[in-house]
Amino acid sequence: MATMHDVARLAGVSVSTVSYVLTGTRPISQPTRDRVHAAMAELGYQPNAMARGLASRRSRILGLLMPMDERGLGATETAFVTGATAAASAAGYHLVLSPVGADDVDDLRRLATQRMFDGALLMEVQTADARVAVLRRAGVPLVLIGRTGDDTGLSYVDIDFDQTVRDAVDHLVGLGHRRIVYVNHSAAAIASGYGPALRSRDAFEAAMAGHGLEPLMITAEDSAASGRAALTRALAEAPDLTAILAMNENAVFGILGGLTLRGLSVPDDVSVVSMVTSPKVADLATPALTAMASPGSALGRIAVEALLRHLAGETDALHQQLLPCVLETRGSSAAARRPAGPRDGDGPPDSKSAGPPGGKKEDARRRAATRRRA
Repeated sequence: MATMHDVARLAGVSVSTVSYVLTGTRPISQPTRDRVHAAMAELGYQPNAMARGLASRRSRILGLLMPMDERGLGATETAFVTGATAAASAAGYHLVLSPVGADDVDDLRRLATQRMFDGALLMEVQTADARVAVLRRAGVPLVLIGRTGDDTGLSYVDIDFDQTVRDAVDHLVGLGHRRIVYVNHSAAAIASGYGPALRSRDAFEAAMAGHGLEPLMITAEDSAASGRAALTRALAEAPDLTAILAMNENAVFGILGGLTLRGLSVPDDVSVVSMVTSPKVADLATPALTAMASPGSALGRIAVEALLRHLAGETDALHQQLLPCVLETRGSSAAARRPAGPRDGDGPPDSKSAGPPGGKKEDARRRAATRRRA
């Protein structure tokens, strides 16, 4: 295996010159740099990344701080990571995923003080996120994929939840739905200040009010079982519902299964729209989910690019940007079923006139039973 001494001998320079070329700690003329790189290529020399980091005081590592649980990473979360990884690699950095959540401040403090990474990206951001203060005190550059309540002086990229939810509600209302239930993340997530849960809740209330409709939100843990439980509660509180909007992928699959178990068809009886969802996840469902497609890959890439500008010391590096999800219509949303009350020409269904879910099928069963009794 070739060494730095071998490179220096072949290039006709000192070992220290090879080191300076690798670390960039001193200016080296371009002809000399070219000779060193040519020697490295000829010998197949691979510089030690840790040694380079120690010499330059740069690790060339970016930390992606993202709390993890037993669910791991789904396809939608993975898109954020792959977008960030590709951007970091293109700039000559490694991206390291570290499962550090908002409550893991002691672990983060150790990582930050030991300079294990040059800069940090924060995911699953809370409105009052303790990680921000820890990194700022340690002087570690950071960019949020998400937003805190007070984002003064912080660079971030995030989903535009106001527009995303408004577009989703507009889609369903345009199809004639008037009784729409929103399934959010858990009550614990909302209580902890989890940004997406809070912002989407407020956006849903505003969007429904804009159409003169009553909002109903149901919370659910991130699991299929919780999705089935959320559906039971939704039907109990709004037996006339015709559409479900959800921002909880694992719960969505429980909702779909629960509707099937009740003999309700998607989208004939109930339309379902999933928010902040990757196309890969949307296509797994039966029927394929109409979804507000997550811009996860783009957000990951933009966050890394913003962080690199901070590392370069650019004076105008502050970056704050929102991207909406984009509606992708598939098989889980359709025109609202005809309610039992109004006749042709009486206008769209509303929460007062709409019959219970499965109205057409129930009417058919009643007519058949009447004929049998006759």
